[in-house]
Amino acid sequence: MSLDSDVIVDRRRIRRKLTFWRVVAALGVIAAVVAVGVLASPASRAITGSNAIARVKIDGLIRSDQTRVEALERLEKSSAAAVIVHINSPGGTTAGSEQLFDALTRLKAKKPLVVVVEGLAASGGYIAALASDQIIAQQTSLVGSIGVLFQIPNVSDLLKTVGVKVEEVKSSPLKAAPNGYEPTSPEARAALDALVKDSYAWFRGLVKDRRNMDDETLQTVADGRVFTGRQAVSLKLVDQLGDEKTAVAWLVAQKKVGADVPVRDFKLTPRFGDMTFLRATAAVALDAMGLGAISRQLEQSGVTQAVDRFGLDGMLALWQPSSAN
Repeated sequence: MSLDSDVIVDRRRIRRKLTFWRVVAALGVIAAVVAVGVLASPASRAITGSNAIARVKIDGLIRSDQTRVEALERLEKSSAAAVIVHINSPGGTTAGSEQLFDALTRLKAKKPLVVVVEGLAASGGYIAALASDQIIAQQTSLVGSIGVLFQIPNVSDLLKTVGVKVEEVKSSPLKAAPNGYEPTSPEARAALDALVKDSYAWFRGLVKDRRNMDDETLQTVADGRVFTGRQAVSLKLVDQLGDEKTAVAWLVAQKKVGADVPVRDFKLTPRFGDMTFLRATAAVALDAMGLGAISRQLEQSGVTQAVDRFGLDGMLALWQPSSAN
């Protein structure tokens, strides 16, 4: 009996040691991946001389982002020969889209700048694209969604069903209205309508001015629809069809950039701002070492991206094909 107890204790000790060294090995692999990422990352290569075109990517939802503004300001002061901005975004907040438009406009004043629409430049994504004098899109890209919306979930009927009442004391009827806990009053709806119409007028004016568009064409494109790249050319929403090679050719022909100038990535986020590659590599390493639970937690962290859009606050310039707008 004593011998069996000793064997069990020894096995547990060996198991603990094995787990410890697995963790140490996993941490070592992750550290090595980080080191390789730092050395190999395009972001670690500064754009030197005038022998590079900076490639900037605008992906996903657009919010106010001072870090992105500061990165674009650094690019203004760099010696990059030109800038190609790749956009693949459904938009976001109107304030964030305006901030990005302003930053790109300042950059365009210092560097030749052309926009390439990859999959989508809708609503706030299209606002960002308007900063460029030349917008290029693929034939099946989606462009447009010129419009503004304000959304707030209303759970007043649900609260009645479960017997919950939210009481409040406020300084005036329109303070914190609408709040989602009670039906929206006609006065609150009228106030929101005025906000939306004012922002929409700003958006329409921006499109008309930047795209030299007549009133008839503006009326056609500014009803909230998206258009394919092919449709957008005839509607003056984009200038030509193509991809990055088309953008480089335009820079060579119109801005006298050298034909042999390479295109290099310029990151708008800190070097470790996008941990997707490191997270995936670490997950594989942990899984291979028998630490599958940790691996699955790393993989599941991507779920936050699926609910990211629910964190958008305020007025939106956003294309949401899954909803009624």
